[in-house]
Amino acid sequence: MGCAPSIHVSQSGVVYCRDSDEPSSPQQSAAALHGLFVKTEAADSIPAVLAYRSRQPPPPCAGPRRKERGPARARAPRCCGIEAETQTSSAGRQASAIEVQIGPMRLTQDPIQVLLIFAKEDNQSDGFWWACDRAGYKCSIARTPESALECFLDKQQEIIVIDHRNSRYFDGEDICRSIRATKPSEHTVILAVVPRISADQEETSVLPLLNAGFDRCFMENSSKTACYNELIQIERGEVRSQFKLRACNAVFTALDHCQEAIEITSEDHVVQYVNPAFEQMMGYHKGEVIGKELIEIPKSVKNCADLSDSINTFIKKGKEWQGVYYTNRKSGDSIQQHVKITPVIGQGGKIRHFVSLKRLQCTNENNKQLCKSHHDKKCTGDNSQSESHSFKCKNRRKDSVDVKSITSQSSDAPSLQTRRYSSMARIHSMTIEAPITKVINIINAAQENSPITVAEALDRVLEILRTTELYSPQLGTKDEDPHTSDLVGGLMTDGLRRLSGNEYVFSKNMNLSHSHLSVPNTISDVPPCIAQLLDNEESWDFNIFELEAVTNKRPLVYLGLKVFGRFGVSEFLNCSEATLRAWLQVIEANYHSSNSYHNSTHAADVLHATAFFLGKERVKGSLDHLDEVAALIAATIHDVDHPGRTNSFLCNAGSELAVLYNDTAVLESHHTALAFQLTAKDSKCNIFKNIDRNHYQTLRQAIIDMVLATEMTKHFEHVNKFVNSINKPMASEETSSHSEGSDYERTSNRKNFPDNQTLIKRMMIKCADVANPCRPLELCIEWAGRISEEYFAQTDEEKRQGLPVVMPVFDRNTCSIPKSQISFIDYFITDMFDAWDAFAHLPVLMQHLANNYKHWKTLDELKCKSLRLPSENN
Repeated sequence: MGCAPSIHVSQSGVVYCRDSDEPSSPQQSAAALHGLFVKTEAADSIPAVLAYRSRQPPPPCAGPRRKERGPARARAPRCCGIEAETQTSSAGRQASAIEVQIGPMRLTQDPIQVLLIFAKEDNQSDGFWWACDRAGYKCSIARTPESALECFLDKQQEIIVIDHRNSRYFDGEDICRSIRATKPSEHTVILAVVPRISADQEETSVLPLLNAGFDRCFMENSSKTACYNELIQIERGEVRSQFKLRACNAVFTALDHCQEAIEITSEDHVVQYVNPAFEQMMGYHKGEVIGKELIEIPKSVKNCADLSDSINTFIKKGKEWQGVYYTNRKSGDSIQQHVKITPVIGQGGKIRHFVSLKRLQCTNENNKQLCKSHHDKKCTGDNSQSESHSFKCKNRRKDSVDVKSITSQSSDAPSLQTRRYSSMARIHSMTIEAPITKVINIINAAQENSPITVAEALDRVLEILRTTELYSPQLGTKDEDPHTSDLVGGLMTDGLRRLSGNEYVFSKNMNLSHSHLSVPNTISDVPPCIAQLLDNEESWDFNIFELEAVTNKRPLVYLGLKVFGRFGVSEFLNCSEATLRAWLQVIEANYHSSNSYHNSTHAADVLHATAFFLGKERVKGSLDHLDEVAALIAATIHDVDHPGRTNSFLCNAGSELAVLYNDTAVLESHHTALAFQLTAKDSKCNIFKNIDRNHYQTLRQAIIDMVLATEMTKHFEHVNKFVNSINKPMASEETSSHSEGSDYERTSNRKNFPDNQTLIKRMMIKCADVANPCRPLELCIEWAGRISEEYFAQTDEEKRQGLPVVMPVFDRNTCSIPKSQISFIDYFITDMFDAWDAFAHLPVLMQHLANNYKHWKTLDELKCKSLRLPSENN
């Protein structure tokens, strides 16, 4: 049986392999060591290489160990000229890989390997060995120059420590030079251990050591902590830097095999790198252009006189430029290229490099010949490789043209700005064009004959349109406000980077029994105290908390029966009132009463707001009866089985729901799915069982769409679409003095557009969901306290579980609730309710919003963290 490099040897000569407890003969083990590390005659004279990969102590049968100063050792007789040793320590930590990032690359660094080159064992070598053990490094010791070089070539350690205190056994500088002469040593840090000098001696220069190839010197110090500190500093400094530099080889390999010609220049336009594709395209060898300034390379006379100046002006501002450019090959032929020049920001925040990516525009004869030559080279070759080349040729991707090429210039145009090279920028080959593509094509066409100022402005428009998050605003100066940042981060993201091993599982609140209050058989059976409260349910000032109190935390069933009866939901669904009542009971039972905010009272509050909005003339005139029913059902179920934690929390915790819904709209997807599951589970509460299949599908899609709209990641998308598609056209109609038709006719026209109805329903449920700041002040304060407590509880749990804290500002010991409310109103509420008010005309809400905002401002100015009613301010 062969032995692994780590070997335990007892005093009796029994050798234990790292991966087995079975003994083997000393001769076999020594031979294994000899074959693994030592291939020189010098190894036969003294112990040459000692490997310490395994730091487990020898088995008990290995016999007692001889007491020595420093690490414990078990020695064996020489076998084939080798004395194998094992050093053990119970304090060493297990080595593990670490993650390092360089730019966008994410790398994994294996445990550090260290080679100690000491001719004989002493306190200094012991100190470094114990330091390696403590740091979790893999350590080997070599006793001779020959075995040291052999061991390094075998393992290529990141750190080498050479004993340079005396030259009686070997010359440390000679060993360093021999190692430096090998290719792998390029990324190795070599440390010289030099003798300690007395206080009256002058410290010698390190230049001879540096010239010999050493990177650092270490003054003799056998302290384990001193050795440990030195190795750790080397790892975090030189080793990690060298590790990152090695990763750059992959980047340069990619550049060397890239089909596009790439040229990298310094900030002063001195060529620093060109890839083989550049050499092939331009006809130059890289040695002919690297180190030269761009002005030294011949240019084509076909470019307009001010093109270079225009490009320099553009890229010096840190902007990317791309367009069509003529250049001369080494042979003198003029070729046309599509060029993209990207400035690279470096140290000091300044531009340090320019990266140019060049593609041939196969439009003139020279270009066509070059393209053909390039194609032939790709598709031909030795017979042994013809098949693979043929395959590459068949699968070679076609040259693509980026939409950004609208900034490029035609060769015969008088200037870059006045003529746009846009014909290839248009995406006209698609069977079905996306609206954004049509917009870009229209702008491209408008640019062709536009003045310079208009063309530049349209360029900026196109840059904005090319982003994927068209409706996600930038925080700007608000980013400095931690309350705003935390709210935006917590409410508008689906989660930070997930930590492995943590799971958050919440139980479904299926068997809640809040009280013994009986559920009414019909709406007429409601107890008088509840009926009296419900008489006022059509008012915006309706107090939902009073209903919560008198119904023993079951307001949803009672309010639902009243509201659904008012809007004829049972009649539309063709279901009995008993079925509707049973459905409301099931839905309310699946809200968590333990949540301070996301409970059935919140659902009843959103249902009340939705019903209030549906009573407004413009809303009523814009929606059908099906839309009204869908809105009321969506409001009822929109937070069912909410765990009292945000989407970000669930994603970070690796919850079952986050995995199920791929970290996307986790809770909102769960609310709708569970609601339909609960409804279909029992015929007694299935409110959809009697409606037509087509009506059911339409109703179902409307409900799902509305609930998903309550997810905050698309908040600004919904608001901006509503403003652009509803508010602005409506304002245009109302301000036009020549507008024909009545308001009713305009409302009917809006009703004919399903997309508009969808936007209205989304906006309605969004406003109903976060209408707390627009409620009367005492209700607003109660809701603020409840949501804050829920966020506090989440922050507490995140800290307990070691999860990322999504909203650090919501720490119950430091949070200012007035500040959080101000940020929420400023960032989410004001603009949305302004737009909703412009459509639905809601003066009472806007008045409450203004009063509440003033209240929070007053508390903030008084530096109050607690909640106060207006009467308490004095």
